[in-house]
Amino acid sequence: MTARAAVIMAAGQGTRMKSPIPKVLHKVGGRSLLDRVIDTVQAAGCDPIHVVVGNHSPEVRARAVERLGEGAPVLQDPPLGTGHAVLAARDVLADFEGDVLVVNGDCPLLSPQDLEYLFTLRAKGAALAIMGFEPHDPLLYGRVLRGADGHVIRIVEPSQATEEIRSVKLCNGGMYVAHARDLFRWLGRVKNDNPKGEYFITDIVSEATHEEAVVRANIAPESAVMGADTQAQLAQAEAIFQRRRREQFLAHGVAMPAPETVHFSWDTDLAPGATVEPYVVFAPGVRVETGAVIRAFSHLEGAIVRAGALVGPYARLRPGADIGEEAHIGNFVEVKKVTVGKGAKANHLSYLGDGSVGAGANIGAGTIFCNYDGFFKYDTHVGAGAFVGSNSALVAPISVGEGAYIGSGSVITKDVAADALALERGTQIEKAGWAARFRQVMAARKKAAAK
Repeated sequence: MTARAAVIMAAGQGTRMKSPIPKVLHKVGGRSLLDRVIDTVQAAGCDPIHVVVGNHSPEVRARAVERLGEGAPVLQDPPLGTGHAVLAARDVLADFEGDVLVVNGDCPLLSPQDLEYLFTLRAKGAALAIMGFEPHDPLLYGRVLRGADGHVIRIVEPSQATEEIRSVKLCNGGMYVAHARDLFRWLGRVKNDNPKGEYFITDIVSEATHEEAVVRANIAPESAVMGADTQAQLAQAEAIFQRRRREQFLAHGVAMPAPETVHFSWDTDLAPGATVEPYVVFAPGVRVETGAVIRAFSHLEGAIVRAGALVGPYARLRPGADIGEEAHIGNFVEVKKVTVGKGAKANHLSYLGDGSVGAGANIGAGTIFCNYDGFFKYDTHVGAGAFVGSNSALVAPISVGEGAYIGSGSVITKDVAADALALERGTQIEKAGWAARFRQVMAARKKAAAK
């Protein structure tokens, strides 16, 4: 197979997003647009991958380095159009012998298969393969003009299109594949004699046809080339992504009585036989095994829910939560970086942070793992079969032995031995008649204050 490289155009300022976050770092499915495009071109076999960045977005450069290494970002300065952006990668690809894919950095729904069609056109003899699509509303898109043989002869920008050209349905998706040598030769000849004074990558079509090279277009679904220039478009892309994920999970055997209310991330992993009730949010990094039930209004992130476990309703699982088989995490329980053993239960109103809960242990309502002293985090370990009474505070670092009991309302600061009972309460004092006298005095004060 011919070697493949990719140039991702991510230098746009994204002013229409009206956000301090660079456009390509906004997220769909919990993953940035740039990361999603990088994932896609990697899956399509592209290596090396270069990301065109601008001086105005050091965060984009940093992300490109984090994903692809120091050599990945190439700087476009000043920004002089799409053709100029791709030329920024000419030097780093000077010795590359193979096909170069040019792709936009803000297309979150692009798939490897969409790109494979372009590489297939190249393999079948096209010197330049472009991605076209037929949008519902073509007003703002350049038109792809083809000759009688079906080959592309020209791309016309919308501002330069005549009424006749505007009637053409096939539009430019802004993605191209050509041999590196051809691509940069054509780009080197592109002029900026247009009202914007910019170098448009679309002009390489004319350069290729002047050489009598074959230019062909693949017609992709509109979603494949859908960009995210505004918050509204970002929300539209999110909606499409969510709909697709719901359909995938339902087909996979996940039960969802109200799938339209469930929100997924790009890497959510639900096994067949899992059940997800309404209004559940899966942030990144969640795996749910078969037979587990995620009840309504729960939020999960960076967590594992093992077979047969029950989570929620109104539960929150934070990164590092590992809920064991048949375990129960109930309403208004928060779990962070805690391994919960098989069959253990924390059914009500508790915070479990940093540590472990052994198999079959019971965590009573209102229990708090006091894991933070303002500077460091400490672990709490509750042994198998232990019983922690309601409204208890376990002050870490601490261990509660297997089978031990903690009396309700206790503040436990020392380790508890296996099978022991630990109590920490003040002596109860009762003053007869105090409440009646208190009410009488306060009522008199209130009456006097009202005069």
